[in-house]
Amino acid sequence: MRLELEDSRILHSDQVWHYQMKSNSHTLKTYGITQCMSRKGNCLDITVMENFFGLLKSELLYLQNFMEHSKEKLENYIHYYNHQ
Repeated sequence: MRLELEDSRILHSDQVWHYQMKSNSHTLKTYGITQCMSRKGNCLDITVMENFFGLLKSELLYLQNFMEHSKEKLENYIHYYNHQ
């Protein structure tokens, strides 16, 4: 799935200092990206996005690494079994 130019883009973030810098805000505006920050001291504002990215990492990234690691170990085991 690709974003089209007319699709709206949103950057969800907390209030870390580098997201609050004017240069960052200017760059986002240049590319038509809306900045969405949580309120100060309120981590619950972006809970949905935090949950989404947590699931994304666990289901895609970590699973992929696990599968690649398991495949490599299995290939090594089979090679050892057949040649030793």
